[in-house]
Amino acid sequence: MRSILSRSLSAAFCLAAFGGASAQDSAPEWYVQGAATAKQNLSTVRGRPAKNVILFIGDGMGISTVTAARILEGQQHGATGEENRLSFEQFPWTALSKTYSVDGQTPDSAPTMTAMMSGVKTNQGLIGVDQATVYNDCASGQGHEVVSLLELAESAGLATGIISTARITHATPAATYAHTANRNWESDANLTEEALANGCHDIARQLIEFPFGDGLEVALGGGRGMFLPETATDPEDAGRHGSRKDGRDLTAEWVADYPGSAFVWNRAQFDAINPTQTRHLLGLFERSHMEYELDRANDTGGEPSIAEMTAKAIQMLSQDRDGYFLMVEGGRIDHAHHEGNAARALNDAIALSDAVRVATDMTDENDTLIIVSADHSHVFTIAGYPDRGNPILGLVREGGELAHDQGGLPYTTLGYANGPGYRNQDVRPELTDEIVADTDFLQEATVPMGSETHAAEDVGIYARGPGSQAFHGVLEQNVIYHVMAQSAAKIRAGVCGRDFWCRLLGMADITQMPDYGWLRGQLD
Repeated sequence: MRSILSRSLSAAFCLAAFGGASAQDSAPEWYVQGAATAKQNLSTVRGRPAKNVILFIGDGMGISTVTAARILEGQQHGATGEENRLSFEQFPWTALSKTYSVDGQTPDSAPTMTAMMSGVKTNQGLIGVDQATVYNDCASGQGHEVVSLLELAESAGLATGIISTARITHATPAATYAHTANRNWESDANLTEEALANGCHDIARQLIEFPFGDGLEVALGGGRGMFLPETATDPEDAGRHGSRKDGRDLTAEWVADYPGSAFVWNRAQFDAINPTQTRHLLGLFERSHMEYELDRANDTGGEPSIAEMTAKAIQMLSQDRDGYFLMVEGGRIDHAHHEGNAARALNDAIALSDAVRVATDMTDENDTLIIVSADHSHVFTIAGYPDRGNPILGLVREGGELAHDQGGLPYTTLGYANGPGYRNQDVRPELTDEIVADTDFLQEATVPMGSETHAAEDVGIYARGPGSQAFHGVLEQNVIYHVMAQSAAKIRAGVCGRDFWCRLLGMADITQMPDYGWLRGQLD
């Protein structure tokens, strides 16, 4: 057995030395390479392991978004802005994350979050299944499921929770608990005939029927329509209905299946939840995605902020003496960028920073690993030579005077390489301070597109707590999973599965990747 482990370790470090896996490599090779990198980076770390792990994801929160949000937050507090730091920028350990997928130079959120949650990279559009799966082909994914960190945490007896300002069935939160050949199979209404014939379940159903441990303790976000039958009237949006064709009300099933559980859909119900008495909380505050932070106050039913949801989740999860895993996504940063609307994207990034601040205030750095990162970036730019303190959402001023293009027209600091903000490039609009100050203003884009696109550059990783020292340099995105798995003692033991020597020698990081079929088999 020791010789096998030795060969695995040698192979892992060879992969790491030559830049990691390529598109031709298999899921086990991705796993071994990522595990080896994490082990090497953690080799000099001393101290007790993490009891709790919190992963914050700013969807689409690339480096330019972090920079612009930092400046905007500072300016909102009356400063020039550039000297400001968001809450997570004060963390002691940072790294860069390489976000490409197995088959994509610029990724979508499905393979990137699968990498962070399961330790392997996969193809575009796939969630919780490896690269052998064919997109939109249910049968091809069966037997190719990959185990998520949340599944390991629940199997190990930890409490678990997920939060998103997007639909809770959207790609990023879904990758914590679901396995699907198409990220869009959020409701049974979205399943193809082939998927139905071969027994694939939609993402909402997978959340409610989650088989590991005692189920998720907390699930908060949007996407109510994916859980209600098409015959059910939405409780908030008059005249609108659920989407499910199977007639099931999954919110009612949550309450019926879990003792001490609750379902809430508005702010008043959320505020009334006692975190010490509620064991399982499902909150779905919108039929689709939750409101942008700038629009949240005008919501009909009322919505909690991402910071308030984070606080409630930590209060609930911390009741478990064994510890917890929590994932929090600022999902609408991405959506605002796709719309070419920097004001909403940046304010949602600031709201995520507020949530991180809440988590740092409520937890102990000695037993809680907190990681903040992004799944991918956007083609979002900060341009010109604006003066120090120039409004980040405003027109460029140099030496106090408006800067102009070759045609004598002013322009904004922020822009997009493509997107719906395209104007006729031969006759640019004559922008004014009043026009660009409107929260609905779309920054100019170079290439006309109905939806702005993701970008391929690396994104930041910011960390504090046990194991955070592993985050330095430039890392493959799937290494994030391995650092979490190796830094939390109970999760690390779960990675070993049935491997006796792995448990005995503490070699979970270099043995074969966890077997999803075996893990499911332990439930029988």
